[in-house]
Amino acid sequence: MKTVNETLLNRRSIRRYEREPITPQQLDFIYEAIRNTPTSYNGQQFSVIDISDQQLKEQLYALTNQKQIKTCSHFLLFCADFHKISVGAEAKGIDMPQFTHTADGLIVGTVDAALAMMSALVAAESMGLGTCCIGYARTAAPEEIAALLQLPPRTYAVCGLAIGVPREMPDLKPKQPVGLIIHQNRYTDQGLKEAVLKYDTDITRYNATRSGTKSDNDWVDHIIGYYREAMNYHMLQALRSQDFDTKR
Repeated sequence: MKTVNETLLNRRSIRRYEREPITPQQLDFIYEAIRNTPTSYNGQQFSVIDISDQQLKEQLYALTNQKQIKTCSHFLLFCADFHKISVGAEAKGIDMPQFTHTADGLIVGTVDAALAMMSALVAAESMGLGTCCIGYARTAAPEEIAALLQLPPRTYAVCGLAIGVPREMPDLKPKQPVGLIIHQNRYTDQGLKEAVLKYDTDITRYNATRSGTKSDNDWVDHIIGYYREAMNYHMLQALRSQDFDTKR
């Protein structure tokens, strides 16, 4: 097992995996880490679909164009889930409020699922496995993925995590310095522009000199490019089809 320091500070996204499967013991540890995730109200407003069937992974790859989904050993899809509590409420004759029609309900489910993914990631990385978080599992084809995986109403895919035995060890990508992330007592813009531009330069240099595929990508324009692409997503429509119709 890796130390906490090694697990958290040397983590990198792995997109190429060996054919070697994850062992049942490793999978059990990941499951237990997920199960122990802290959640809002202890409501545990999430569920996870563990996808190991190769044909199903190929179908998800076709929808997302994320190759690591079909090459990893297990692809975990983390979902916000208010279906479980709804079933319990109906069984006990309790009126279920339309919490999924509020912004807070949307946030609660998303946060719980994201925390669960981080629990899985840390558990997997601590055992020397490779992982890659995949946001396109949420945005690429939300209705099609919901249908493919038979997601019931009051659930929706938040994020995915590819897990497997790593076949590569890419350079560690520069992250924003602590001073650009951590604010003391209050948010401050002091020195923010200079720090952002310095980080933009650091990323540009990394992309130009890293091992493997190189590029001239910066940080600011490159990330905004993703935002531009996201303007074409139809997440609100997809959420409404799963009974997440935010009204307040």
